[in-house]
Amino acid sequence: MSSVQSNEAIADYALLSDCRSAALVSAAGSVDWLCFPRFDSPSVFGRILGEDAGFWSVRPAGKHTSTRRYLGPTMVLETTHTSSDGCLVVTDALALGDGRRGHDLGADSPGTLLRQLSCVQGSVDVDIVFSARPNYGLSRPRLSAVDGGIEISAGTTVLSFSTAVSFSTAVAFRLGGDTALTRVTLHAGDVLGFALHCRVAGDGDPVFWSQTDIARRLEDTVQGWTSWSGMHQNYRGPWQDLVSASGRILQALSFYPTGAIVAAPTTSLPEVAGGTRNWDYRYTWIRDASMTLQALWVAACPDEAGKFFQFLATAAARQLAGGEELQIMFGVGGERELPERELDHLPGWRASAPVRVGNGAWNQRQLDVYGELLDAAARLPEYLADLAPETRRFLADAADAAASRWRSADHGIWEVRGEPRHYLHSKLMCWVAVDRAISLAGLLQAAERVPRWKAVRAEIAASIRAEGWNEGANAYTQAYGSEDLDASALLLAIAGFLPADDPGFLATLEAIEERLTDRRGLVYRYLADDGIPGDEGTFLLCTFWLAQALALAGRTERARAVFERAAGFATDLGLMAEEVAPDSGELLGNFPQAFSHIGLVNAAWAISEAERQSRGSGA
Repeated sequence: MSSVQSNEAIADYALLSDCRSAALVSAAGSVDWLCFPRFDSPSVFGRILGEDAGFWSVRPAGKHTSTRRYLGPTMVLETTHTSSDGCLVVTDALALGDGRRGHDLGADSPGTLLRQLSCVQGSVDVDIVFSARPNYGLSRPRLSAVDGGIEISAGTTVLSFSTAVSFSTAVAFRLGGDTALTRVTLHAGDVLGFALHCRVAGDGDPVFWSQTDIARRLEDTVQGWTSWSGMHQNYRGPWQDLVSASGRILQALSFYPTGAIVAAPTTSLPEVAGGTRNWDYRYTWIRDASMTLQALWVAACPDEAGKFFQFLATAAARQLAGGEELQIMFGVGGERELPERELDHLPGWRASAPVRVGNGAWNQRQLDVYGELLDAAARLPEYLADLAPETRRFLADAADAAASRWRSADHGIWEVRGEPRHYLHSKLMCWVAVDRAISLAGLLQAAERVPRWKAVRAEIAASIRAEGWNEGANAYTQAYGSEDLDASALLLAIAGFLPADDPGFLATLEAIEERLTDRRGLVYRYLADDGIPGDEGTFLLCTFWLAQALALAGRTERARAVFERAAGFATDLGLMAEEVAPDSGELLGNFPQAFSHIGLVNAAWAISEAERQSRGSGA
């Protein structure tokens, strides 16, 4: 096992995406995470989890300062390095399919990372170090100089590293074992591009890109993202730039072939530095469905929302049809089994071990998934008419499953790895399942089921009011019989179970804001012992829930303050992690985190609507 850990701050990374896979580029110019050809494929570069797991660094030699930005409304990164001798601009992108625009973003993505160096002033010496370590750093590849560049072979993975300057010459790299390195000097006006293409051994000849190819496809990728943003991003309201950036990030986390959206493009970035709460988030959760669809509706467009819902419905329908419980999560291709294992050779980010791939929660019982799925369907009624009859039947069956199983214990929204309990949020989402099914009964062709659904809805509501409320806490709490607060209780109003001005909900809101926050006013998920060693940071999603709930309650000034508190932890590129360290304020967890961006979008929308209604009423 390597003992050399990665120390780069999570907030220092930028995201690249081709809507199939993702890369993270540090502010210093090093690609420290890249998975090909899918988000959940083994990494080619994995230095973020251990120094020996591979990277590709491009940076000026000597002292310099750096700034970075995305080029307009795109996921193409531009980093400007300035020294006393000159100025270097590095443009990074995962190439999109040639000519793909709008809804086709992600089609025919070639699996190629592009990096272009442009000297815009003076002269700059540039150090380039290329060290691919496929299979999470386990593979030590063989490097061979060939026409057009360098071929890197490691088992079934073959990489083509394009280094040609012209048809007959290439940048001279020194090959040492499994590493290639060089120093090049660029003068004002010089432009030099590199490309890394991935393919499976035996799948055609190596693909090497010319300088013309690299320049043209970089520009084409800029145009592709610009076209998507122009067609989709129509939100006009408070924090418009943050909402638009979040919409693009959600698109960047989408897997074009199926419409799945990963929770994050990384694994095992920890909930606390040096801790063991390190999970693989490169999958799609049904739990996230409803809030994801609302965010896509606001920050992207209904077509992306419809594609995501179709993926979830198709992946999940097969299970209920076979009499199984609905699974909580799937692989981006619809895979059901996601076995978890530990990579003992990796030390983890800042010695946060173990590093895990796969996710052991895939076979947990979580009753909230039925409500998430039906709530998602209720947000897209126009799509239900076009669904196949068996899919509509599946949605009705999902409501029946919630009606039959709501009294059971489960592992809850936070996937607690302990004994099942009667979690409030799970009961709430079973109520949501039958409530939404009642409103959709006509579209689902299930009118005969409505009387039972109505009866069960009343039973669940009575149970939540009687057993979910805790007098000692003066709030709705995490689980029946518990005094522990849980941020998911804020969803009682967000999901429409209680009006936001209900006295019990307002008491819960006040309790969470006063007793479940850190000194900055950011919200913890919960503070109760969950059986997993170590602490965790505050959750940005939960803080955005608080802002959304305050807006629904008409407390818009407080909602704005809470929103801006959480949004202040977006990076200079608008990216958000899952958590914030309560002591240092450092970003923690897998990055960027879809749920944090979803929370931002939905809270911004709620505040915008609350303020619009307040103006309309003259309040």
